[in-house]
Amino acid sequence: MRNHDALDGIKHAVEQDNIELIRFLWVDHNSVTRGKAVTRSALPSRMESGIGLARTRQASSLLDLGQPVPGFDAVGEVRLVPDPDSFVRLPYAPGSAAMLCDLVTLDGEPWAACPRTFLKEALATAADYEVFAAFEPEFTLCAGKPSPGRLDLLDDGLCFDNESFDTANEYAVALVRALRDQGLEVETYHPEFGAGQHEMTVRYAPALRAADNYVWQRAITRGLARERGLWATFAPVPRPGMRGNGNHTHLSLWQPGPAGEPAVNLFADPSDDLGLSCLGRHFIGGLLAHLPALIALTNASVNSYHRLQPGMWSGAFGAYGFDNREAAIRIPSQLRGSESASTNIEVKTVDSTANPYLALGALIHAGMDGVRRRLDPGEPLLEDPNKLSDRELRERGVRPLPRSLEEAVNALEQDEFMMSVLGPERRALYPAVKRADVRDMKDMGSTAEFHTHSIRF
Repeated sequence: MRNHDALDGIKHAVEQDNIELIRFLWVDHNSVTRGKAVTRSALPSRMESGIGLARTRQASSLLDLGQPVPGFDAVGEVRLVPDPDSFVRLPYAPGSAAMLCDLVTLDGEPWAACPRTFLKEALATAADYEVFAAFEPEFTLCAGKPSPGRLDLLDDGLCFDNESFDTANEYAVALVRALRDQGLEVETYHPEFGAGQHEMTVRYAPALRAADNYVWQRAITRGLARERGLWATFAPVPRPGMRGNGNHTHLSLWQPGPAGEPAVNLFADPSDDLGLSCLGRHFIGGLLAHLPALIALTNASVNSYHRLQPGMWSGAFGAYGFDNREAAIRIPSQLRGSESASTNIEVKTVDSTANPYLALGALIHAGMDGVRRRLDPGEPLLEDPNKLSDRELRERGVRPLPRSLEEAVNALEQDEFMMSVLGPERRALYPAVKRADVRDMKDMGSTAEFHTHSIRF
């Protein structure tokens, strides 16, 4: 047994709360959370052995159709092995709890197509540092489940509108309490720019925990809404013409301080005009160098590109800037009283159709490539890029970004470094799955495409 104390704690919680089913969950290449469940009597043995899973499940498209990738057919299994530290009770599903899993081979080794393992591998490349991260997922709250061509929004308020606070208050308070009960510390909440749009931000954490937290936040957000007869969708654009739901991702690198001293944020430099260290600038240099390829992993659906447009504050311009919300990479202004601790990099070109482990792992790989190669990100973009001509954008080094999932996958396949870190199995799997989604959504038509994303995410 990997962790006797953790198992004892889980067994106690299961008995105390009369839990009957414990879900073993993972997130697939389309950011759909999937899983199998065991009963409480079977839990101790299955914590060790895991649950069998056909390899081909990781080759499934958004429409659940397996793709013809060599080695991913009717033959072969892996195991779902849960991380006991990820155990949560599901507040919207009485009698059920869940854990997040690593996908491992039959002999217990990490499987090359496991998203959670991909993030762990990325963190190993940054072993000299502790990587902290936070996600800022936006979601649209509806009065009921969407139907094709129809979305009944819970409110039609303005950005930060107090009326919208009031309309969603009972649900928002319940969500804060449910997240806190599962160890997720909510820091801020507000109605967002779009009608029915809301944002709740969980405090930053070590990167793997941050990705796990996001998976639980999305599940609990949607589950509590459904329990109340509402519907929460994290789709980038749930229906035509709406403001997009992003999942802005924040990153910083830290080192432990001397004995008895607090940890040090290595991205912070108070002498710099942006408050950013050379390490932070090199990290940005890596993100910019690989940005077109990263887009395929961070804006991972056909629907993403309805959001990734100029004027949407989605980071549609390939640049970085201080508090520039149209730049793909934003340097947020520091918080008074915690200037050093609050220094971080925000990547705006992320949404909830991205698998959080793949997205965060890819960002870390790219950033650390910039650190190793000491890449210079150039001068920050200080102006609103929407007010600049194409020539002015080129002169400032603003790089065009893919405008469709197909373009993004092409960029990924042309980036030798990013393809190499994906590894031999995922570099074949991921593009195949995404190209299938492009074909399927094109065949479905616009109305069905928007509906499919609004119910899947």
